[in-house]
Amino acid sequence: MAEKFDVIIVGAGPAGTACAYTLAKAGVNVLLMERGEYPGSKNVMGGVLYRKTMEDIIPEFYKEAPVERPIVEQRFMMLDKESAINFSYKGMEWAQEPYNNFTVLRAKFDQWFADKAVQQGALLLNETVALQCIVENGKVVGVKTDRPDGDLYADVVVLADGVNSLLAKSLGFHKEFRPDEVALAVMEVLKLDRKIIEDRFNLEGDHGCTIEIFGDSTKGILGTAWLYTNKDSLNIGVGTMLSGLIKNKIKPYELLDYVKNHPMIRPYIQGCEQQEYLAHLIPEGGYRSIPKIVGNGVLVVGDAAQLVNAIHREGSNMAMASGVMAAETILAAKEAGDYSEKMLDGYRINLLNSFVGQDLKKYKDATHHFEKFPQYFEQYIPMMNKAASQMFTVDGSSKWSKQKKIWSDLGSAKDKWKMARDLMNAWRVMK
Repeated sequence: MAEKFDVIIVGAGPAGTACAYTLAKAGVNVLLMERGEYPGSKNVMGGVLYRKTMEDIIPEFYKEAPVERPIVEQRFMMLDKESAINFSYKGMEWAQEPYNNFTVLRAKFDQWFADKAVQQGALLLNETVALQCIVENGKVVGVKTDRPDGDLYADVVVLADGVNSLLAKSLGFHKEFRPDEVALAVMEVLKLDRKIIEDRFNLEGDHGCTIEIFGDSTKGILGTAWLYTNKDSLNIGVGTMLSGLIKNKIKPYELLDYVKNHPMIRPYIQGCEQQEYLAHLIPEGGYRSIPKIVGNGVLVVGDAAQLVNAIHREGSNMAMASGVMAAETILAAKEAGDYSEKMLDGYRINLLNSFVGQDLKKYKDATHHFEKFPQYFEQYIPMMNKAASQMFTVDGSSKWSKQKKIWSDLGSAKDKWKMARDLMNAWRVMK
């Protein structure tokens, strides 16, 4: 007879493992499946983990988890071809427990997190691919795997199998996501002596820094680049909308090479040695792209549910929150002995009412707006850099004449009106 569990979770990323941990802690018989050699071997993110959601699951996790550095400074760089406008916030309150966020390496962190779920009683099954859901009488009752005699059954199946979830797609929960609903990110982990990192980024001890890079880093395509500090390595990457890459016929590794060789970035990574090269699709369709996430006997969490706040670069915290909410709904369903869509729909309601749903709703039009109007990246960031250069260059001209020149360079009255309208529209989609 095929083995039966209370819950099967497909995917041992942050969402799936958070769900497994919460369920196992409550005594539920849960199977956590991972297609990779180990949790984290197939997972990619820029490298920042926000504390609050993780600490709600495991209090003071940072005292034993393999985090890299607590972030004390967040920098932002508006990049032109040979210049940059920089601004940042550095706060020493972030250098003290319980901290705000950390850099992490997923290959290390995900293994640790999955081990914690196993310690609570979850069964972890690596190198196993879920081929399709088993559906009987309109209800998901298990999954078919690529193992011999690999049919596994459960009262509930949780799909945490990442962006463009094939299992959710096979159930008709979503169609193929459009190129303007997903971003393609590529990243390298660069080895560098920790003392050099601390000197180069003006850091003390284990303190860390993140740099988010806009503008020329993506050659005008909607997206960002990033540079994050680990203990003895750097994460450098770039992510852009897939639709923009297709339209501009640019390969993602070409963009990454361009960023690495940019005169504003190159000094940060001098002397580095490449350790890893990673690529990953990121769901960035936002609120309007959230697919069906509840069915009879099945829930969808994390990236598979399009839960990424592209504006604030938040994803893992939303994924973990969705995993916990899915677990809490399953516990209520188990107590009621009812795994119908109506019963499980409490997960969808709680998710949309939480910070996850509310933040996605707040920025529901932002990504599509900035992709539709590329002048924000193609024109306005270079314009800012040019104005700063003119204003801060001491050449014998008066500041009045410089201001007049900057104002004239903005174009005609029609151009200025268009710019004002664009700024107003940007405010509307971000407010």
